[in-house]
This record gives sequence, C-alpha cells and structure tokens, in this order.
Amino acid sequence: MFIGRKRELEELEKYYKDTSFHFAVFYGRRRVGKTTLINKFKENKRAVYFVAAETTAKENLELFSAQILSTLAPQAPRNPFASFAEAFDYCFRMAEKKRLILVIDEYPYLAESDRAVSSILQAAIDKNKDVSRLFLILCGSSMSFMEHQVLGYKSPLYGRRTCQFKVKPFNYYECAEMLTGFNAEDKITLYGMCGGIPDYISRINNGLSVRQNAENLFFNPSGRLFEEPSSLLKQELKFPQTYNGIIAAIACGASRVNEIASKAGIETSQCSNMLTTLTGLEIVKKESPISLPSVKSGGKVGGDFLPANPARKSIYRLADFMFRFWYQFVLPDLSRISMGFGKDVSVEVFGKRVSGGKIETYTGPVFEECAIQFLWREMAGKRAMFKTLGRWWGTNPKEKKEEEIDLVAVADPSNALFGECKWKTAFTGCDTFIDLVRKSELFPRITKKRYMLFSKSNFSPELKKIVAKREDTVLVSLAEMF
Repeated sequence: MFIGRKRELEELEKYYKDTSFHFAVFYGRRRVGKTTLINKFKENKRAVYFVAAETTAKENLELFSAQILSTLAPQAPRNPFASFAEAFDYCFRMAEKKRLILVIDEYPYLAESDRAVSSILQAAIDKNKDVSRLFLILCGSSMSFMEHQVLGYKSPLYGRRTCQFKVKPFNYYECAEMLTGFNAEDKITLYGMCGGIPDYISRINNGLSVRQNAENLFFNPSGRLFEEPSSLLKQELKFPQTYNGIIAAIACGASRVNEIASKAGIETSQCSNMLTTLTGLEIVKKESPISLPSVKSGGKVGGDFLPANPARKSIYRLADFMFRFWYQFVLPDLSRISMGFGKDVSVEVFGKRVSGGKIETYTGPVFEECAIQFLWREMAGKRAMFKTLGRWWGTNPKEKKEEEIDLVAVADPSNALFGECKWKTAFTGCDTFIDLVRKSELFPRITKKRYMLFSKSNFSPELKKIVAKREDTVLVSLAEMF
C-alpha cells in the first residue's frame, strides 16, 4: 500500500504532462522513500530505471547499457554502448517523439566511478533538450553530494534541473496510517522511536506491543536498528567518531555550542562546523525562540517585557527521533545488549507495565512536535491560519526566571495562538490553562490571544466547563489528533 507523498506526485504529474524536456533531482536521507516515490510515479509509464553500483565506470556502463536496451530495444543485441555520452544520446533520441522517463538512482555512485559523467550528461542535455521529451531523474541518498555536486553552483549540471524534490520523512499522521494495530498513544511512542522514516516504520510488527517491537529492533544485536545510526554516519561522514560524540552530547542534554564541544572534547570552532554538517543532514536542528511582535532586543520598551537578543538563545536539538532514541537508550547500554540483556534494558526504558518507565519523559518532546505538525495540517486544511509557528523561551523579567511556551502560532503582529502540550497519565487541569494565559501576558502588544491545549489523557471536567464558556480556547485530545 502506497501512503503519503500526494503533493510530490501531483507536482511530478504536472511536469510529466508538459511534454518538453524536464530534469528532476531527488535527494534525501537513506530509507526515506525516494525510490518508492519514483516507482509510484513511473507506474504504467514508459521508463528506464537504472540503479548505479558502487563499482568501476566500465561495469556501470555495461549495467546501464543493459538496462536501456532491455527496456527500449529488447530484440536488439545487448552490446554495451561505447561511452556514457553515446548512452545518454540514445535515450534522448528515443524520447524525441514519445515521452520517456530515465531514472538514474544512486547517482553519486555513478558520478564517483567516472568523474566526467556529470559533464558528459550536461553536454547531452544542452545538445538535446530542445528536441527531446525526455524526463530525466537523478536520485541520490548522499545529501551532501546531491546538494553540492548536482545542485551546487560549481556542478556542471547547475542550472539544468527544472525541478527538485527533497524527500522528507513522514509526519506522525502519515506514520499512523502504517501502524494499524496500535492505539493513538502507541502511535506517538512508535513515531518517537523510529521518526518518520517509512522503512523503519515498515519494520514495526502490528501484532506485537511497543516494547516487544523495541526489543526486536533496538535492544537485540541482530535487530534492524541496533547499529543504524552508526551505519548512516559512516556512509555520510569522513570522521564519524567525532560526530558520534557531538550527537551523544546533545542526546545527554547539551544544547549550546560551548556545552556540546566541552562534552564531546573538541574545540568550539570545530564543533560549530560539524554542527552545521549535521544540520544539513537533518540529524540535528538549530532552533531559536519564535519571533513575536512584542519581542525585541534591548530591554523594557513601551510596557513590553523584552528578552535579550533571540539569536543568543539559539539551541541545538536532535531533529531525528530515531537518533534521539538510540543515543538515549541504546548507546549507554551497548555492552549489556550485546551480551544478551536487551530485555532488561527494555524493561528499564518502558517499565514493567504497558506504560511508564523512562519512555514517558522521553515522549513529551515528541508529543510537542506532533502538536506542531497537527497545526500545520490544520493550516493545510484551511482550518487555521498563521504565518509562523514554533516554540518560545526567554526570561520573565518580573519574576526573574526562565519561561517556555510549547508552541506559538503568529497570524499577524497583534494576533497569536499560544499552546501547551501535556504528556502525562493524569488529566490536564485548570492550572495548566491558567499558567499558559499568564505566560501569554508577557506579550501585551498581542491583543488577540487564542489558546490551544493538547493532552495525552484528556482534560479535567473543571477545565472543560471553563473552556465551554470561552471562544478563544480549544482543547485537543490525543484521539482528535488522528
């Protein structure tokens, strides 16, 4: 069953129906679903699909030639083309009168086997693009290669592509479509374990509990995800050991560059550069407090409480939930898991009951991210309108303490929604709502304030009574998020 990617498919079909030459670049981290998307798009279409191998240029040319001829000229002799230039020209000619899709998957392997192949392809495009209906697709999992060697300014292919698709992980709602055997709470927890990578979600056994799935995937030396982060780092980076230390530091709570560098045992400047690389790979994200109309640097102005420069408050967090889960719960116990004590580790993480254990605290920030995704989905469905959405944190100068707001959606300079997320077994009560209203008063220039509360375990009867009398507040239960 094919799930998600509706927008990408609509865009691809739009370009396909325009019969002129098109060149699409697909990239994104491994196992995010790029190949699945391409295969869905080319269904019932005339297409040559070639997966480059990590081998010599000669071997790749032979494999490429065989794939082209078996698709376009099955009765012809299977003699390889004399060169990549000849192979590309042949594909362009075969598309002069009838649309043809040419997919080269794992393009970095092809380009690394023959350093001239991008220049050869550029020449073929420039020569044939005005007379051919070829739909060329280059796809690669090495994000740094695709961004610099295909899309980058110094690439021979720069300026030739007509569209590009950075394939993103699924959101929690799309993942839930694959998790048919679980309740809403389990779906959030599994999303927090595996992130939005379709391949990881597909490994979940719907007939087992969340804990049993974690034991099979993470807490077992033969598990599919037991060594996954290490494997991904080795594929993408030259010095995975140092990057490993940086990610571990963030997973342990370090969030600012100097803290991360100190825990990882490296210089701050080196750490900053490596964080930029990890951010580009979408393993780490740099986050700043959302800019609110009344928040400026410099102190107290016009009655507004204004924190220090928001840029100085930027922090680093792990953007990839699978990495976050692995570094918090697998890495510290690699020895025990390797010696066959994975079930003991699992009990410590998940508790002896269905819920409980360390996983409850871990899933709180996951729930906040799901709430943000929920609001973006509401925006897409025209049920909510705002311009920016994010978290806010800063100093309350009156009470001399740090404050945090889980989510803030700004519609215009005087109109914003403030949200709070509670991942706990007890009902969310009036105290949570009162505290959210109090924190929103730090921004008096926002004259139209609305409130939204998200709760894992529903809301107290008292809070429901209060909200029933207000038009500015919405309560969102876990079930409603799905």
